[in-house]
Amino acid sequence: MIKRANERNVRKIICIGTSHEDSLAARDFANAHDNVYWTYGIHPSEVKQKTETYDFQDKPIAIGEVGLDYHSEGYNREAQIKLFEQMLQLASDNNLPVSFHVREAFPDFFAVMANFPKIRGVVHSFSDNKKNLKRILNETNFYIGVNGMATYSTLPTPPLERILLETDAPFLTPVPFRGIINEPAYVRAVAEWLSPKLGQGLEIIERETTKNAKKLFGF
Repeated sequence: MIKRANERNVRKIICIGTSHEDSLAARDFANAHDNVYWTYGIHPSEVKQKTETYDFQDKPIAIGEVGLDYHSEGYNREAQIKLFEQMLQLASDNNLPVSFHVREAFPDFFAVMANFPKIRGVVHSFSDNKKNLKRILNETNFYIGVNGMATYSTLPTPPLERILLETDAPFLTPVPFRGIINEPAYVRAVAEWLSPKLGQGLEIIERETTKNAKKLFGF
């Protein structure tokens, strides 16, 4: 998979953590491969699990993915907010950017973030409306994660200077690879889709989104 990514000019990969154990697995995988990085995060879907304390001996590149998800019936709003705040404090204490997961929860997201004004990050896999996109762009310095979902939906498109390309692997495989497992190589397909959408050459899309990723994650 890494070889296929390199062949498509995808040179750096971030392996995302979604629970304590999953994050440590991402750490071990990243440490075993060149140009692979990891994040530490407890996803809102894992809110019922015991929150582990973790002293970073081997620092991740970011905290994530963390946030709020009110999509599924029976979600615990208070517990999710508490967990999210814990993860944001972890990011703040370690001066790390954040990969945000926000699904049908933007009012609470903005309310929580008002208490963490110095946090930098990316709203991963944005799937909301123009109003919330505009609010992110106008009220925060966050980037917007654009992935394969954009190639088969009617989502609003952010400006190039705020876009990060991503997979959300193994999900959200872009056209023309629908129906198979998503992987890092396919972010090129997202860049190819964005090129005519933004009226920019593919080389410019690649250069600018890479510059954005480097600026946020510092690699």
